Amino acid sequence: MFALSRLTLALSLTSLSPLLVYAQDGGISGPTTDPSKFQYSCDPNQCKLPNCNCASTNPPGGLSPSDTPMFLVFTADDAVQSYTINAVNNLLAGRQNPNGCSLKMTYYTSLTYTNFSLVTDWYVAGNEIADHTMTHVPVPETDEINGNLIALNALAGIPLKAIIGFRAPFLNYSGHTLQLLAQAGFTYDSSSTSSIPVTDPNTDAFWPYTLDYGLNNDCLTFPGICNGQPKLPGFWEFPMYALFDDLGVEGSHLMDPWLDGANGATAVNDSATLAYMKNTFLDHCDHNGKRQPFGLYTHPIHIAIDVPGVAVPASTIAMIKEFIDWAQQLQNVWIVSNEQLLAWVQNPKPISQLDQVEALKCPTPQVSQKICNGMPGNEVGLLAHCTFSDFPWSTCYGCPTEQVSPANPNPSQQNVAGQQPRFRIPANCSTPFWDPINGECTCQDSSCQFLDNSRPIGPNGKNLTAGEVVDGAASPTPSFRPFDGNSAPPSFGFSAGVSFALATGIAGVLAGGMELLAWRT
Repeated sequence: MFALSRLTLALSLTSLSPLLVYAQDGGISGPTTDPSKFQYSCDPNQCKLPNCNCASTNPPGGLSPSDTPMFLVFTADDAVQSYTINAVNNLLAGRQNPNGCSLKMTYYTSLTYTNFSLVTDWYVAGNEIADHTMTHVPVPETDEINGNLIALNALAGIPLKAIIGFRAPFLNYSGHTLQLLAQAGFTYDSSSTSSIPVTDPNTDAFWPYTLDYGLNNDCLTFPGICNGQPKLPGFWEFPMYALFDDLGVEGSHLMDPWLDGANGATAVNDSATLAYMKNTFLDHCDHNGKRQPFGLYTHPIHIAIDVPGVAVPASTIAMIKEFIDWAQQLQNVWIVSNEQLLAWVQNPKPISQLDQVEALKCPTPQVSQKICNGMPGNEVGLLAHCTFSDFPWSTCYGCPTEQVSPANPNPSQQNVAGQQPRFRIPANCSTPFWDPINGECTCQDSSCQFLDNSRPIGPNGKNLTAGEVVDGAASPTPSFRPFDGNSAPPSFGFSAGVSFALATGIAGVLAGGMELLAWRT
């Protein structure tokens, strides 16, 4: 019933405007595995960090739960456009982790209705961009997976080595899918489900683990997994942790839980949703818990604040904000991307040493040049606007002659008289420092690239919440901040009579798909 209501909502949103994403369901209705029917065996003496980790409910590296930070992972799925970016910012902008750094999240990006320049902006702001296939297909194959890599690199300037994660549309995957991901050079997948509460002795709420000994989630659901399969040494699985209402394992919720009725009801009740979100969070992090990460897995279009003709779900948004406010007042809670979580899991540090974790810091790109680089203040007037009839979008890297597709994820650039080529980002330059118009890396010296704005963590053993400031130290003021309510990205909600001036580069430095993917090795 929940899945049907979500699909109906998604279809109704899509019918309102061709610019809206088709937000997909990611719900569950009960356990997806049964430990009594499937065998999993991993030798911790052979499987050691940073490149191997057994599926375990215990914190990695032998840390005790009391020394383990509580991670809240925030992710978004599907198209990147102004509506979805604004929805995420409405929840996260202005918040900080205990070290004073702005929050980061993971965006699993599909390309239908995506505005490539906003992908660049979101990445340069410090967020993780991950793969969600090009066109949100129910069965991910090589052309959809690798095509997304190629297009994100060519038209959003995301380095191939930075796209390390994948989530399957509809959370529909198989052992074959995981093998394709490993072959393409991905580091992790996050499509599986942890469907049994952490309070259950047979829980499948494992910390992220590698598939050296096969998968240990979703064993009842998909083919080619579990009982030691698939064996993919060094390839990580990040389970998505379900939330549970008063019905326990039969009252499970996963993506966009605020769209579900709670406790067996069909109607949405924000108060009941808030209650079980808090209870599940406490089950993960209280003194009896193992501090497995907690996830907020979203399709941001459902909580958009500026979609024309669509009512703002104000009560639901207020409830989500209240939950995040509450979580951030608890000790040692960090809101992170999956990329940040992976860095910590591979080299786990106790709470007292978190200032040694580079991934949790906030390096800020120091760029003063007016170049098209994903920093909105720098790229004014430099974006190329691609006026395709189905969905117009912009890019720093030159408009292609046709919309990207699995058959052609990197079309040649349009020819515009009097304009020089737009150059695609090379493997040896960071996105904020690449000038795609002049084909120049403006900074290759580490001393000029980034300034760390994080503050000390827990002097004299003190634990910080996100709301505290170290005694005698002012909060840092970074020179570049992620989008907030005062600097929202431009919307592409064009009226019928508006025409776009085609300001785009001509054919630039093009690379074939195999050449692009070779950069990942």
